[in-house]
Amino acid sequence: MKMIKTATYEEMSEATVNILLSHMSQEKRVNLSITAGNSPKKIYEMLIPKVKNKTYYEHVHYYNFDEVPVEGQAVGLTMSALNEAYFEPAAIQPANIHPMTTENYQAFPQEIADAGGLDLMLIGIGADGHFCANMPGTTRFHEAAYRIDLTQKVAEPWYEEVKKDLNTDCFVTLGAKSLMRVRHLVLIANGQGKAEILKQALNGPITPQIPASILQLHPNFTVITDAEAGALLKDK
Repeated sequence: MKMIKTATYEEMSEATVNILLSHMSQEKRVNLSITAGNSPKKIYEMLIPKVKNKTYYEHVHYYNFDEVPVEGQAVGLTMSALNEAYFEPAAIQPANIHPMTTENYQAFPQEIADAGGLDLMLIGIGADGHFCANMPGTTRFHEAAYRIDLTQKVAEPWYEEVKKDLNTDCFVTLGAKSLMRVRHLVLIANGQGKAEILKQALNGPITPQIPASILQLHPNFTVITDAEAGALLKDK
């Protein structure tokens, strides 16, 4: 595990952009999986002008790593957020975007493998220790991809929040088995609110109650934080 502790959110974002571009500049098909949410917003702001309409990045392909379908909408929450934050403003061609859905999630890991595997995955971490949509109480470390049925009540704090805020009855996600196959796994975190969970996930024991703790086992894992999020982490 490599730790990169930067001083600010902007420096964290810049360091991440540099890593992304280094992978994207390889002379082969490059497969990336990137995250939605608040933490990567500055990353995409910095990245968009560097890749938009640049033909030398036409070999870069993108895969989402989870999806939350919404009743009455053709596109789920994850892809909607990625479209808005990055794919559309960066003018990424539809042929280079490969969505995982509730229909294809079981075959999605093999689709990725057939395309050469993921060169890099960029993820965040939830305040409860979840990664992708691998949630406390429902995480399946042994699965490459799986579906969680939200019509069956889960005795975890996140369940009531999800049921209240999201108009959905399930979600799908790549599991730890798929993440262990990624050539370079990059986790970003910023803000004081992530400091304690990062300490538990990365410096504590591996436990399904803190799903991200399994990521300690990844052979090429980089953690990039600002000063607040990384304050409690031991250097490794």
